[in-house]
Amino acid sequence: MSDVCVITGGGSGMGLAAAKCMPKEKIILIAGRTETKLIKATEELSVLGYKAYYKICDTSDRKSVRSLARYAASIGNVKNVINAAGLSPSMAKPEQLIRVNALGTVYVNQEFSAVMGKGSVIVDISSNSAYALPKIIIPKRIYKLADKNEKNFLNGLLKLSSLPKGEYKKSGLAYALSKNFTVWYAQKSAFVFGKKGIRVVSLSPGLISTDMGNLEADEGAKMLSDSAEKRMGTAQELGFAIASVADERNGYLAGVDILCDGGSTNGRHFSGIMA
Repeated sequence: MSDVCVITGGGSGMGLAAAKCMPKEKIILIAGRTETKLIKATEELSVLGYKAYYKICDTSDRKSVRSLARYAASIGNVKNVINAAGLSPSMAKPEQLIRVNALGTVYVNQEFSAVMGKGSVIVDISSNSAYALPKIIIPKRIYKLADKNEKNFLNGLLKLSSLPKGEYKKSGLAYALSKNFTVWYAQKSAFVFGKKGIRVVSLSPGLISTDMGNLEADEGAKMLSDSAEKRMGTAQELGFAIASVADERNGYLAGVDILCDGGSTNGRHFSGIMA
């Protein structure tokens, strides 16, 4: 039975770029909400020599994620899962951001771990916005509710997200919280699913030149000024990084977040020194 690599958010951007960096002997299953994107991406992968399939999936819906996991298991041995599905502040309001980015991570990790075995890997895509929050407001007490009381988890993060003035700032805080949670939950999952031999790791991109990233370019200008090369990353660069992290040969890389943001997070500490 062939190994399967599943990529949510695989119809475009970093997800599709990661698919193109995976070994061609793997079956590639891309998932997303827009069928036209998925069809085009599957055709691109097929032209490159991949055996590729697609399935519509809304990661904010547990039943949809469960259906994707079962379908993946029906076509091969689920070896790699890259959860790249996500929304940015310009794309959605706080509740949808939390449902897709945060609860989507819970659903993907839980549902796919049920069909994965020893030597497999889950890569949860976060964001360097996870590092922008002051430690004092990171609500780990609320994070712990994700597995126990989904309603209270959602309401707790929405209450925090309502504090800033202005709709974009509310969405921005919801986004940062959802991505900080993603890092936290991936680390937790590494120790829960590690008992089955499933490796879990997260990767946090900076501002990337994709359709989603370009929507945030104006707000992210300061981030670019703090980066080492003063530029946005490319989908191809992030795709290679993600595929490398998802590679089974990286078997001891677990329970950590890989910060892949051109140095912009650490650059905040050096900007005054280097001026």
